[in-house]
Amino acid sequence: MIREQAADKRTLKTIRHDADLIVVGGGLSGVCCAITAARAGIRVILVQDRPVLGGNSSSEVRLWVLGATSHMGNNNRWAREGGVIDELLLENLYRNPEGNPLILDTILLEKVVLESNITLLLNTAVYEVEKLGSDTISGLKAFCSQNSTVYDLVAPLFCDASGDGIVGFQSGAAFRMGAESQEEFSEKFAPTAEYGELLGHSLYFYTKDTGRPVRFVPPAYALDDITKIPRYRRFNAQEYGCQLWWIEYGGRLDTVHDTEAIKWELWKVVYGVWNYIKNSGQFPEAETMTLEWVGQIPGKRESRRFEGDYMLRQQDIVEQRTHPDAVAFGGWSIDLHPADGIFSEKPGCNQWHSKGIYQIPYRCLYSHNISNLFLAGRIISASHVAFGSSRVMATGAHVAQAVGMAATLCTQENLLPRDLTEPERIQRLQQELLKTGQHIPGLHLADNQDLVQKAQLTASSEFILTELPPDGPLLKLSQSAAQMLPLSTGSIPQLTAFVMADRDTTLTVELRRSSKPFNHTPDVTLETKEILLKKGKQEVTLAFESSLEEPQYVFVTFLKNEHIQLQYSQLRVTGVLSVFNKINPAVSNYGKQEPTEDIGVDTFEFWCPERRPAGQNIALRIAPGIQLFQAENIRNGIQRPMYQPNAWVAERNDSNPTLTLTWPDKQRISQVILSFDTDFDHPLESVIMIHPETVSPFCAYEFILCNDQQERIAHQTDNHQTRSTIRFPEPIETNSLTIHVKPQPGQAPAALMEVRCYGE
Repeated sequence: MIREQAADKRTLKTIRHDADLIVVGGGLSGVCCAITAARAGIRVILVQDRPVLGGNSSSEVRLWVLGATSHMGNNNRWAREGGVIDELLLENLYRNPEGNPLILDTILLEKVVLESNITLLLNTAVYEVEKLGSDTISGLKAFCSQNSTVYDLVAPLFCDASGDGIVGFQSGAAFRMGAESQEEFSEKFAPTAEYGELLGHSLYFYTKDTGRPVRFVPPAYALDDITKIPRYRRFNAQEYGCQLWWIEYGGRLDTVHDTEAIKWELWKVVYGVWNYIKNSGQFPEAETMTLEWVGQIPGKRESRRFEGDYMLRQQDIVEQRTHPDAVAFGGWSIDLHPADGIFSEKPGCNQWHSKGIYQIPYRCLYSHNISNLFLAGRIISASHVAFGSSRVMATGAHVAQAVGMAATLCTQENLLPRDLTEPERIQRLQQELLKTGQHIPGLHLADNQDLVQKAQLTASSEFILTELPPDGPLLKLSQSAAQMLPLSTGSIPQLTAFVMADRDTTLTVELRRSSKPFNHTPDVTLETKEILLKKGKQEVTLAFESSLEEPQYVFVTFLKNEHIQLQYSQLRVTGVLSVFNKINPAVSNYGKQEPTEDIGVDTFEFWCPERRPAGQNIALRIAPGIQLFQAENIRNGIQRPMYQPNAWVAERNDSNPTLTLTWPDKQRISQVILSFDTDFDHPLESVIMIHPETVSPFCAYEFILCNDQQERIAHQTDNHQTRSTIRFPEPIETNSLTIHVKPQPGQAPAALMEVRCYGE
């Protein structure tokens, strides 16, 4: 029994935690920052003011995780973010292809608590910043309402990934809120005051069919006149959750301090919308449906943006400008919303895409006036226009991984964030990130500690693309289709396609490429062929006279013709893909991007893949065959297809796909890292979208490692991740390493993107 006498005043229990890095905010950015730093060897405290991790992706908000892949609705091929965020999304695919947000919660919590270098504080809100001088944070004070405890959090480095920038704000870091004028950064897409300067919050609802009639009596505060919503006719009984992302409000208010008022308005809208669906009589299919869940906190899009040594701007995105300190990439459209949100007469968003992904510089990731404060997530140093692209969760998480690694290097060398901008240090940061699977456009890994660089490589076979056999469906050419083929410099191989015409007609075939070899926007037409077809099935020979001056993908495009059926192939191969000139209204893709005025964006066509199980390759014979799938690719420092497949792929009929590394002398190997093809073209949306598979069809499901005596030293089944790291309890002494790779039965040929080995 505890009994205390009356007292004048009592103080709360206080616990002090010390670490190398304190990360405030447990959304995906904070999680990926913390895990990256912890795995690199520093002590991290992760502070989250909610009971779960994930922020807008959590079960509290339920927004799908997206980034540069943009629902497969843009021209950013193989552009899913790498590193920890990739690991999280692939684990979610494996455990949770149905997109249950509660399962994602468990995955995020599991990944964090398994890291011994992370101290996790849930339900804990930072409320005070302590400083040492004008430009240095010395500690934070936080309070957990669940255990009535105050925490004193002390570290030399801090990362604000809180969304609203609570640490940056209280520390005095320079920030902005609202939109810059066109003149400040010469951004032609800068919005007018009439359109609005802030994106609002959203709040979602889930429904369930109970199988029996259910009535709904709306709460008194529900919106009683649905026609106050100009787009109310878009509501239906099928869409739910973040499919209704445009239930948005608050862009005319203070999106930090007015959040509770914004939430109440969104509740009014949600319950008013459901009342309309249930009780208007226009949706009889809703008779047996009920509300299963309504968000209790809104998902925020925008509030404060903090100033770094550089501010990302529109031209960086559209022109794909390069930066010597690039550490991450973005690729979502510049996506601005009218400030009036759901009550606006305007479309719910105004999206403009670039022709490819763009670099994000390190100088955007720390405060320019608080010396030990990193920035992560949507609050990084960017103009309002650039923020329209960089704000999405997968991009924010990818950027935050760079912060986690930067904090590690700062800790190891007793540096401050700005110190890493020195050329040799930034190059080290970039290389350390590449080792973790972080993709940085234009850079490749050059690791002189990697024993694979000194090994002789031999493979049981190397795939040569001579044919995409005509064993797939015969589909009407109702939309223009293209086969992407990776080619080296020189002439174009002769191609043969297989078609069926329902009458005499003309097939138009164009050979295209991208104006930038690292992009996948086919904006340059090399040749056009008009081929007369007779009624019936026939082969079409395509002999092109063009040549390539540098390696890149070409697009063999078959233009729309309703009288022609095109033969497809069942064969899927790493780095080989078909795309289509189709629309995807969810990301403002209407086949072609055509700005009606000069807003500083490009005009170009969209060529996007179909989701599996569709999206087969176009059947082709190719002579001579394409020989770009050699074993040598596994050590070129690039871990995904770009302008080439960048993979070793075995022949289809190879019954035991094997890659052997041989050294003239015995090596002491303590660690082996394998990278697999998990289809970086797939966005892996975390909710709503039901995926047809739990493992990418390109990913080897099993592998075996053997030493020079052909003794098994490692074996993994049920592989589903991009990266697998094998650490031996004691170094293995061997002068060869043999890797047996087993593809999934009936799926793509065995492939490896990268192999690295390290000694003691």
